[in-house]
Amino acid sequence: MSEFALPPGWPAMSIEQAHAILSGPGMPTEIAEETIRGIPTKVWKNLPPTLRDVVAASRAHGEKIFLVYEDERVSFEAFHRAVAALAAELAAEGVGKGDRVAVIMRNIPEWVVAFYAAASLGAVVTPLNAWWTGPELEYGLTDSGTKVVLMDRERYERMTEHLPNCPDLVRVYVTRERDEIAHPLVKRLEAVLGAPGAWKDLPDRPLPTVAIATDDDATIFYTSGTTGKPKGALGTQRGVNSNIMAAVCGAARSFLRRGEQPPAPDPNAQRASLISVPFFHVTGCFAVLNPSLFGGAKLVMMRKWEAIRAFELIERERVNMAGGVPTIAWQLLEHPARANYDLSSLESVAYGGAPSAPELVRKLKEVFPNSVPGQGWGMTETCATVTGNGAEDYMHRPESCGVAVPVSKLQIRDAADGKTVLPAGVVGELWCNGPQMMKGYWNKPEATAQTLVDGWVRTGDLARLDEEGFCYIIDRAKDMLIRGGENIYCIEVENVLYDHPAVMDAALVGVPHRTLGEEPAAVVTLKPGAHATEDELRAHVAERLAAFKVPVAVKFWPEVLPRNPNGKILKNELKKLFEGEQTDA
Repeated sequence: MSEFALPPGWPAMSIEQAHAILSGPGMPTEIAEETIRGIPTKVWKNLPPTLRDVVAASRAHGEKIFLVYEDERVSFEAFHRAVAALAAELAAEGVGKGDRVAVIMRNIPEWVVAFYAAASLGAVVTPLNAWWTGPELEYGLTDSGTKVVLMDRERYERMTEHLPNCPDLVRVYVTRERDEIAHPLVKRLEAVLGAPGAWKDLPDRPLPTVAIATDDDATIFYTSGTTGKPKGALGTQRGVNSNIMAAVCGAARSFLRRGEQPPAPDPNAQRASLISVPFFHVTGCFAVLNPSLFGGAKLVMMRKWEAIRAFELIERERVNMAGGVPTIAWQLLEHPARANYDLSSLESVAYGGAPSAPELVRKLKEVFPNSVPGQGWGMTETCATVTGNGAEDYMHRPESCGVAVPVSKLQIRDAADGKTVLPAGVVGELWCNGPQMMKGYWNKPEATAQTLVDGWVRTGDLARLDEEGFCYIIDRAKDMLIRGGENIYCIEVENVLYDHPAVMDAALVGVPHRTLGEEPAAVVTLKPGAHATEDELRAHVAERLAAFKVPVAVKFWPEVLPRNPNGKILKNELKKLFEGEQTDA
């Protein structure tokens, strides 16, 4: 129970009553029922049908600024012209409906244009993790069968030697490269668009007119699994756009719960968000970018996260919303320089993607009294948002990730049989359903069948629901940990450790970290007579995997790692080796 003093008589309206109002006839978030892949499903009636419709609608925001990066500022009109120009270029290269187009960049304006230009053609946009190594990126390109890839200079340097191993590629666009590139597949993106500051001068072209249906394939976002190889979750146009209505509904519900009328949108006002999570994650792309484009919000990007720079941008751009993952929220709260900046514009500090302590919501309310804290839960397989918790509800239940959005359902099922639905308060495996669920894993029917059952996503998370439907994530049944919003699948790191000639046995576990949630740490058994140091093993992983996957510590076990009768390593026993070693660094 929270220490906050809640309003007298809270709540004035139940979750069920609030959702009934929000989903009723004539409401922007009205709900209807359609059959999706043979299953009757609740859907948002007024949802933009496709990502191209989102781009078309955004042009109404005109000369308002949409994207801010360093000193670059791109208006909605300039963005629209750039999307249309790049879509025409991609079509000339033979990109059509269903072709995979990959985007591999840090958060820059070109990422956003590349994403929507490909989507406007009905291509399946495949954003790859910009922090992946060359071999990891090569896997993403070859597994997806990518036809065209757009990348920034850093990623091109990382990928040069791997391009010959990607036989489906017909064109590579590189941006922010100062030097000419002599490669038959490569073309500089600036030759098509110019620099972002010049996009306003591009010709006024129409968007493509290829037929795109609401439930057509839209995106492939990669997520790992217990096999160690990333799997591409295939999202639909409807699935991606569902986050737009989820955001609108979540904001309005807080007012109804207080017994207040949600305020009407002010057409002259513009909200501004500091985007500090990558666009190549579904949270950044689906839950932040896409609703911002549709709603006319300004997105302020950072080259990399730095608290001081964040303070400067919040003050300069009058940012209303910040957050992303709990790590960032903690830094906004605790940085000693915070008092030197005017952060009074902040109205919301929201986050998801990693475990967060109840202490965080209390601290946020204390430090930013005019800001409404919030968090949500979702997965790559659910196209981001499934639940939300905010305002007084979050203060009352800081341990909960919230209730399902009105078009979605949550169930707690017996983890053993996957069928028995458990009552409120009982811990089991979390299953979720709704129009935003993935269509399946790209070219992996067996993995799809294990995760997607009759329209329900089997999350692998252990959770419970209370009587009002608030969800509490207890643990992850899947062997995975989350470091500051980045998924680390243990088997992937363990396989790399096993590749070291001195390692006989290896296990990765999570070590608690106050701001990141947890960090990876390894326990290894060396082969008889073999020798390896902690630094050597960490370097071995760093050469093969992204930096966030590298164990922060390695401990050595004198014999074969402890296992249960089924041969599964007893990781809870190994975690005890790191007890008391939590850091705040």
